[in-house]
Amino acid sequence: MDMIEEIGNVAGEIWHLLKERGELSISGVVSEIKASQSTAYMGLGWLAKEDKLEFVKKSRGVFVRLK
Repeated sequence: MDMIEEIGNVAGEIWHLLKERGELSISGVVSEIKASQSTAYMGLGWLAKEDKLEFVKKSRGVFVRLK
């Protein structure tokens, strides 16, 4: 599997995680995904670029949820 395919698969995992769990912190998403930290961040970027995510700044950090 090439890197682009891996990032796409991780983006799908993140999408399903957020669909199931709702809003999570960025660090919470990264820790729940079974991929390297950098690949998880790239998956978040993929979904953000596709306009699938909403980011919310809170006092405890940045949270993310599906649009």
